[in-house]
Amino acid sequence: MSSVGRLIVVSGPSGSGKGTILGEILKSPDYVYSVSATTRQPRQGEIDGKHYFFMQKTEFEERILQNGFIEYAEYNGNYYGTPVDFVNANLKNGKNVVLEIEVQGAMQIKKTIPDALFIFMTPESRTELEKRLRLRGSEDEQTIKRRLAIADRELSSSLLYDYVIFNEKGKQEKAVEDFFAAVRASALTPLHQYDRLKTYFYND
Repeated sequence: MSSVGRLIVVSGPSGSGKGTILGEILKSPDYVYSVSATTRQPRQGEIDGKHYFFMQKTEFEERILQNGFIEYAEYNGNYYGTPVDFVNANLKNGKNVVLEIEVQGAMQIKKTIPDALFIFMTPESRTELEKRLRLRGSEDEQTIKRRLAIADRELSSSLLYDYVIFNEKGKQEKAVEDFFAAVRASALTPLHQYDRLKTYFYND
């Protein structure tokens, strides 16, 4: 198998517990979290290069013209994007780069990097998802309903992903195991085994 890492794109509705699961995944030295770039101002405690790569708008737009982002979007007057150089440098070093992103951005990447691994995370049911959102106690009813509507749209796109992982209540360890299993399984496809397979035909 190739020593080059994989780009792993993770999506899922708010309340699916992606952050908790990825926190466990990233304890492995083989995985690194993809740091995004943004033109918004740093918030208190945020560190450049750790939480985000903070850029001026002119620099960001220059990089857009140079195809310097795997994907990017403008939200609330600021740009957000995934830098190509950060991702490629880590992949070449054999790291699996984990990119947590919403469905729309993931589908952009699927068009340009179909070789990436796409994983969708969700609770075991919509009822559980709503329960988790309400237990936060930090959002009003209108916000919860809006998040649930977004979740419904995202779930309808889950069939476009390579794997779906159910992060069930009280079974986070299983979700972590399923994540690693998906990565291992994806490495066994003929495409990713090509370097070894071709020895059968050219090295006899």
